[in-house]
Amino acid sequence: MTGLSDLTHAALENLEYKDDILVWGGRKVTAIADEVGQTPFYAYDSTKISRRVAELRKVLPDELKIHYAMKANPMPEVVAHMVRLVDGLDVASAGELTVALHSGATPQNVSFAGPGKRDFELRNAVEAQVTINLESAGEMRRVARIGATTGVRPNVAVRVNPQFELKTAGMKMSGRPSPFGVDTEQVPELLDQLQALDLNFRGFHVFSGSQNLRAEAIEEAISSTVNLITELAGSSNIEVSFVNLGGGFGIPYFPKERPLDLARLSEPAEQAMDKIQQELGRNCEVILELGRYLVGEAGIYICRVLDVKESRGARFAITDGGLHHHLAASGNFGQVIRKNYPVTTVENLPSREEITVVGPLCTPLDLLADRMVMSRVSVGSLIAVLQSGAYGKTASPADFLSHPHCTEIVV
Repeated sequence: MTGLSDLTHAALENLEYKDDILVWGGRKVTAIADEVGQTPFYAYDSTKISRRVAELRKVLPDELKIHYAMKANPMPEVVAHMVRLVDGLDVASAGELTVALHSGATPQNVSFAGPGKRDFELRNAVEAQVTINLESAGEMRRVARIGATTGVRPNVAVRVNPQFELKTAGMKMSGRPSPFGVDTEQVPELLDQLQALDLNFRGFHVFSGSQNLRAEAIEEAISSTVNLITELAGSSNIEVSFVNLGGGFGIPYFPKERPLDLARLSEPAEQAMDKIQQELGRNCEVILELGRYLVGEAGIYICRVLDVKESRGARFAITDGGLHHHLAASGNFGQVIRKNYPVTTVENLPSREEITVVGPLCTPLDLLADRMVMSRVSVGSLIAVLQSGAYGKTASPADFLSHPHCTEIVV
């Protein structure tokens, strides 16, 4: 039994209610649901996104560039809002690239990462003159050939797979054999080959992990990344115009998790800036690439109760939402041991009950809340899954069992 401990989660403690109705983006969620006209749906609070970027700007060095990793949430309206706030975007497909460019992003400030870029995607990136993060020597040669056929000199960076990892990260992206990036020991040879090709080398990208709540682990990863990049640049005698330090900043999802101590990263970020610019030149840009940290806490997922039943002493609320729209909340996206996301009722009633919230799919994996204590629900009640601004709709198997798709709205 998860019980009342779920209700002490910071995400639940900070909720706003008006007339006992959950408020999101300054509006009652019931009014948003009426406007959308159907459930389930995602609602993203643009004010929360703006506030998060402002918090980062306040703590981090002025010269440090903030890029948004669109994979976290590529909704066009979210990206268009983000373009006005950050210094650049990172995309991971031709589809994301199209959204980025249509959102008004400057191509020079867009990078394209991912280990499986197809030729048409590389061509689109070359022609748009965004920076392609090279994941292998083979990809480098393909980009050079495409540049030759298009007559456009490609902008490239090298994504490095370092020997260290981001400790305590929810997802480790380095320090082991990996499809992501070029192993550190292979980078010098690749840079030698790159300089013989008609490519415009711009810099390095290192992404060692994600979803980390420990500032000391991120601090260590930043320091290790800076040492690695300055060593690689020095040994190859190649001009570097930017260094992407990656990110890894996490948000709390589960009971007992505490928010990242952002203030603790101010001095390490300043030290990283100073060392890179001392070693690689004052014009070398330093980039922090963040996704989940910018949008994760700004989104909620709303679904409606279709039925309430009892089975062998347990109560179940069956909703029209589930893993086909929100795979992460079901525990099937990155969790080793399933834990409940912060889930609550939209209507804040004094009567409470322990209830399991499930979706409509024909699988026991379709589980949104396992034996959580919340306001008593009935048919028609709205359920809110918090911390849903990142890796929600687009990270889920929307066509599984052919149920209707959900919608998204920015408030």
